[in-house]
Amino acid sequence: MESEKRIMNNKINTATVILAASVLLTACGSDERNKASGAAQAQAKLVGSYYTDEEKTYSDEGIREEALKTVSSDDGLCTIKVMPSYYDVTLDYEKGDRASAGRSYGTLLREELPDFVTTMEPYLYENVRVAYHGNYSEEAISLRESVLLESVRPEYKEEICAFAEAISNGVHGFTEDGIFSYEEAILMQMIPDALRQTCCSALSLWGSKTSTGDKITLRNLEWNLGSANQMSKIHAVTHMKNGERSITAISVLGLLDIISGVNNDGVFAAILDVGSVQGEAFVYEGKKCYTMELKYALEEYSSARELGEFMVGESGDFTWCHNLIISDKNETFCAEDCVSQVSENGLGKSLLRDCNTPLIEGLTWDSEDSFCVVNSFASEGNQDGFTGIPNNAVRFAKYNEWVKAKEKFGVKDVKDLITQEVVDQYDVINCHSDGSAQLIIVDYHTGSVQVAFSKPEGVEDKPDFIEVDTFTT
Repeated sequence: MESEKRIMNNKINTATVILAASVLLTACGSDERNKASGAAQAQAKLVGSYYTDEEKTYSDEGIREEALKTVSSDDGLCTIKVMPSYYDVTLDYEKGDRASAGRSYGTLLREELPDFVTTMEPYLYENVRVAYHGNYSEEAISLRESVLLESVRPEYKEEICAFAEAISNGVHGFTEDGIFSYEEAILMQMIPDALRQTCCSALSLWGSKTSTGDKITLRNLEWNLGSANQMSKIHAVTHMKNGERSITAISVLGLLDIISGVNNDGVFAAILDVGSVQGEAFVYEGKKCYTMELKYALEEYSSARELGEFMVGESGDFTWCHNLIISDKNETFCAEDCVSQVSENGLGKSLLRDCNTPLIEGLTWDSEDSFCVVNSFASEGNQDGFTGIPNNAVRFAKYNEWVKAKEKFGVKDVKDLITQEVVDQYDVINCHSDGSAQLIIVDYHTGSVQVAFSKPEGVEDKPDFIEVDTFTT
């Protein structure tokens, strides 16, 4: 409780953060989404302590799951293992082209895992209604989708379209009817780019702050889980096998873009939304999908710096301002990607932030060999998403206190750090919240990638961390 009081009294950018007066914002950058979460918050239980009483003994190792069943396409280009907590998908670009792999993936989902459609389609429309403030037209959605699809690199576009053709089986249009259409299957690939649904935080530790001296990177994916926790039913680890360009994406079933991913060189990258604190308008004409460009960058670049510099260089052409947590065994960065309509008005700028970059005035990070990212740019002189925005200010301050309080961290300690809060509460702002879909830990000492997946019943205070396969292990 003493650390909570210190955080509540922290002064950031001259705005006093009053933790007890703040409510949990389950998704950043959307007033409508925050209003929509009010009913759910009203049902949440009051808690006696901000920290969980649940005890769980973690270790540095993750839990290994065994497949319940395996299904494969006839051509061998797509294999899906049904694991207890997630789906393990392999798309083999070495045996066939991307369009063929996409077609096999869509066919396999339609024929062998039909529950995917009845899970994903209503979830997609929940995102659509949020993006359009409850009122949308097929014409408006179709135009946004078609313009962005044309911006996608040809090889990815071929894969997406072939996937959509296969899973839709000839159905077209935007109708919420329990049947996945071609257009719906394409729009599904663009949720962060066309509809926007991410929150998140990230922490990276190395050198004097880790017990081995090697880097540990934590990514907390806070996402709209859906009114029926749909996302929690379709977690996926997708291996895109392509020689030296192989990558592993950690997201949900059916997605071909990158929400979080690691390549065969050990470069990890993941997206974090940056809220529209300057009234940022959504512009899609002449723009492109940053989640697809991140896929390209993971395929092309062998270091965190190279990947970050590429994404910053492309950032003006993306649809939304966002952060990227990027790490490899040597370096960690945040790509503060500012779109052109914001930077041209002098309201923000794009740059690759590292642990030595000066921070926004009043923002404090006290520990060497560590680095934190939340849903705001943090570099000096950039768009300020901390002042007057407790969701960002409190979480950044919490991470700062927690990292400062311990001399060295192992993987076990990072698990303890991120799971110390009671998830199911609405009177404080959490780092580990009821929207934490996936907690991802990359351990560069062992090459291990572990994921705590949210459950269909909700987010657990003390989840299991599952060891997942990547091309780096």
